[in-house]
Amino acid sequence: MRKLLSRFEGDKAIWAYVILLALFSFMPVFSASSNLVHVVGTGSIIGLLMKHFFHILVGIVIVFVFHRMPFDRLKYFAPIAWIPVVGLLFLTAAQGMMIGGANASRWLNIPGINLSFQPSSIGWISLMAYLSWFLWKFSDEEYSFNKSLLWVWAPVGLIILPIFPSNFSTAAIIFASVCMLLFIGKYPLKYLGKVLGFGLVMGVMAFFAAKAFPDYAPSRLSTWVARIDRFGSDDKDIDRYQIENAKIAIAQGEVFGVGPGKSIQKNFLPQSSSDFIYAIIVEEFGFIGGMLILGVYVLLLFRFLVVSNKAPNLFGKYLVIGLGFSIIFQAIINMGVAVEIFPTTGQPLPLVSSGGTSIWMTCLSLGIILSVSRKEDEIKRQMADNAAKQQAFKRLLEEQELADKEERELEGDNPMNAVLNK
Repeated sequence: MRKLLSRFEGDKAIWAYVILLALFSFMPVFSASSNLVHVVGTGSIIGLLMKHFFHILVGIVIVFVFHRMPFDRLKYFAPIAWIPVVGLLFLTAAQGMMIGGANASRWLNIPGINLSFQPSSIGWISLMAYLSWFLWKFSDEEYSFNKSLLWVWAPVGLIILPIFPSNFSTAAIIFASVCMLLFIGKYPLKYLGKVLGFGLVMGVMAFFAAKAFPDYAPSRLSTWVARIDRFGSDDKDIDRYQIENAKIAIAQGEVFGVGPGKSIQKNFLPQSSSDFIYAIIVEEFGFIGGMLILGVYVLLLFRFLVVSNKAPNLFGKYLVIGLGFSIIFQAIINMGVAVEIFPTTGQPLPLVSSGGTSIWMTCLSLGIILSVSRKEDEIKRQMADNAAKQQAFKRLLEEQELADKEERELEGDNPMNAVLNK
């Protein structure tokens, strides 16, 4: 058992928080699954729970596999890995807005098997890896704004452009993560200000264009305009079904909650096991439970900062910041939506919400982060081994010198030395 546990290397605190969130997720997912079974009429509770178990199990395997791989190898793939992902994103956007009566503009089906995934999550990770490589590669070089347009903003735009119409929240989080990473990577503020200003203008123009011409706007973009209109509105004529039921769930939780599995609002929230799972957690475990979950993500953020600070090189440092902070952004937005700090986004709660793509991509990011921390541990072990070898060699020299001294003293005390030396 000890030998098996020794294979799980890297930052032990991150491992602990990941396992804790994964194990905890079974309770709210199991509880919320009854909504899908009895209200929506989808599958069975045991079947949905086993599906979530499979997602978590595969996720842990992903973390383990990638944390054993040297993260430095990503330097060779990061400059080009995002290019085929752009093709997947445009293919997903071009497949049509509706499949089988459901919105499919964010999902890509794998032919031959009953499995679909969100390429936007892969685009997110590949973009963070590419920007980490860029900031490391050009850390000691001066570059113009035009050069950065080609090397930085062209890949960012190609990733975000096909995501934006169908998944505005993910596009916004990716853009925010990019800006934060570039800021920490000492990207010139005057360049960053120009891009932020342009992005703000384009976002406002897209919003008002969708409001003015709703018949010509993509359906998902119109949905987002409606969500922003509903956000914080007191107009009773505006449909606020999801957010109002989420707030009711939070209010019913009070301090200690109604108890595991005893949520009532899970029967009224359409996305109780994914987008609004935090509301169900607070209802069943109360204010204390909600704050504990928030605390775990805060501790994860702290460990990400520690790992990035101790990273063996700039590439690892930027990888941890880009991937780790993206996970935290997702968590904050999911929890913020439940308490109406943000408009409804559709962002899952990392490692807790149901959904294979979300869990697996989060685990992939965590595996890379743990690989960086594992490299730190390897360097520490090598330094400790070298220090131990030096100490052992020093002791050996001292012992040899002592032995030689004793031998000389014995020779000096021998009465036959005068005869032998004569």
